Amino acid sequence: MRSLEAAFEDLSKSRFRSRFKLRAREQADLDRHGLEVIRGHAARFVSERLAPAEPANDGQQTPMRNHPVFVAQHATATCCRSCLAKWHGIAPHRALTEAEQRYICDVIVAWLEPRHDSSKVELPRQRALF
Repeated sequence: MRSLEAAFEDLSKSRFRSRFKLRAREQADLDRHGLEVIRGHAARFVSERLAPAEPANDGQQTPMRNHPVFVAQHATATCCRSCLAKWHGIAPHRALTEAEQRYICDVIVAWLEPRHDSSKVELPRQRALF
């Protein structure tokens, strides 16, 4: 695994990776749910779609849109095992460790963080007491 700084330095040089932007729906989801909830979504997606040694449909398992995590995964090359190997030095054909899964989530959240407007997070409502 690489440092976040080194990974983002190289990713910034890729025209393909640099073109990813959140659309209105994805931006609204990020702002409404907040980074903590979205990080939970990222952890689940990584665990289910990337962590197995041989993920189903590897190379095509991550949609291009409709969730901020999916866009971030393509922007940060954390979308499939071959991109993880090429861009982040994470070997394919073996299950991801817990540390690798945390690193991937850190990369995704680091990309999303500057795009997040925390003033729009919807806080859970307290039920009326009476």
